Amino acid sequence: MSERESMPYDVVIVGAGPAGLAAAIRLKQLANEAGRELSVCILEKGSEVGAHILSGAVVDPIALDELLSDWRDLDSPLTVPVTKNEHWVLTGTGKWGFPHVLMPPFMSNKGTYTLSLGNLCRWLAGQAEALGVEIFPGFAAAEVLFNDDGSVKGVATGDMGVARDGTHKPDYQPGMELHGRYTFFAEGARGHLTKELKRIFELERDCEPQVYGIGLKELWDIDPAKHEPGRVIHTQGWPLSDAWGGGFLYHQANNQVALGFVVALDYKNPYLSPFDEFQRWKQHPSIRQFLEGGRRVSYGARAINEGGWQSVPTLAFPGGALIGCTAGFVNVPRIKGSHTAMKSGMLAAESAFAAIQAERGSDVLADYEPNLRASWIATELNKVRNVEPLVAKWGGTIGTMLAGIDMWMRQLRIGLPFTMKHHPDSTTLWRKDLVQPIAYPKPDGVISFDKLSSVFLSNTNHEEDQPIHLTLKDPAIPVEVNLARYAGPERLYCPAGVYEFVEEGGSPRLQINAQNCVHCKTCDIKDPTQNINWVVPEGGGGPNYPNM
Repeated sequence: MSERESMPYDVVIVGAGPAGLAAAIRLKQLANEAGRELSVCILEKGSEVGAHILSGAVVDPIALDELLSDWRDLDSPLTVPVTKNEHWVLTGTGKWGFPHVLMPPFMSNKGTYTLSLGNLCRWLAGQAEALGVEIFPGFAAAEVLFNDDGSVKGVATGDMGVARDGTHKPDYQPGMELHGRYTFFAEGARGHLTKELKRIFELERDCEPQVYGIGLKELWDIDPAKHEPGRVIHTQGWPLSDAWGGGFLYHQANNQVALGFVVALDYKNPYLSPFDEFQRWKQHPSIRQFLEGGRRVSYGARAINEGGWQSVPTLAFPGGALIGCTAGFVNVPRIKGSHTAMKSGMLAAESAFAAIQAERGSDVLADYEPNLRASWIATELNKVRNVEPLVAKWGGTIGTMLAGIDMWMRQLRIGLPFTMKHHPDSTTLWRKDLVQPIAYPKPDGVISFDKLSSVFLSNTNHEEDQPIHLTLKDPAIPVEVNLARYAGPERLYCPAGVYEFVEEGGSPRLQINAQNCVHCKTCDIKDPTQNINWVVPEGGGGPNYPNM
């Protein structure tokens, strides 16, 4: 018999991001309208709501308008509307502005807001709790539970107080089981439970593989004379050459700018370091001008879904559903996904509530996916479905031109008569003997920095004496394959210095500094042998982003 206690709910939600919180709020709204009780809980692995949330962010309020139409009167954090929208193409020393008039109208940022997505989630959590939603921060969902018929029964939180060798420490506490008539998985990009559900229920059999980028972000206090609230800048071009991605710089509230850099994880050169490309990008004169005289206050990194509409998997399965970025609703060219994530959670909530009202048990929410594919999510993502693969195939210059033509054609309701395919990011690295190493400049400690000082600003912390959550299927592969063939790319694609090769007895050995992990999931995605498997650490561990 299991020593774990259990708690029953109508709906259990894994993840207190925009999707999970929107779903919980919508469930409670529907229950109140129907005059019935409905129990809803959210598990959040971060130490508090928002602790693991990282995004640019420019938010389209379309979903929020539907969910909480009076949000403007509820002291929301959406206080800085976008007032200026610029797109720069950077060269080594200069830039030229891409005319906004050449972009399709749906690429406009009119009516959007720039803010901390973590603060938006904290505010949404307050709205949810006011409706009676139970939120449990610091509790990581570590295991999916199943009924005898194979349907999802709920999830179990991880045990606390387990030593690295697997023994129980004095403060050991077994995990808790949370049983739901339906369980929503809102884990964000590359969710570890979602990955298992995709395998068990074959949710990706009818879609393209998901592909990703890694987004790195810093928050800076800058000189008030340089600050223009609502100014939004996106860049492409330098410093990337044979990889693609770009930067952003958003002027937010309180004389702060959020700036960051995204690198698509289909890059080929194993010597590429997304972190160092970001630090190099900040040294460009057009970016450095904003940062000189300022102070860096926070740092973080997170993987981003970039597969688009063709990579959305089957969304519903017996007893559960995928919502938000764990399913992949990011609009890549708009660099936005919180609004589509929220809408997906709302649609899943409506399907689950109808099923519960009809006393249907834990069957498949058969109307969730058709409703989503008939919604404005589908309309929006269909227009841009070829953008990422066009740029990935043809590069930043030609690919951007082709993507622009395709978007304009879709604006005119014609578009290319086909949907392009993807290749998993783990398959794209070239052998080290086929490429040139990349020499990155040393950080100056003023504008550019090293990884360890950056991780310090992410407030990352893990209990050191716990099982390492970055597991290797075969401990020999990092040296025998990754180092020998690809120059050990894990030491470079990780933005937190988790992986390093050290000499031991005259031979190299992979050392995993798991306490540095910011939960970006890049290693789980990019590892060329798919030997690294990210599993959840103890609840409350990881970064603690204050305003990201």
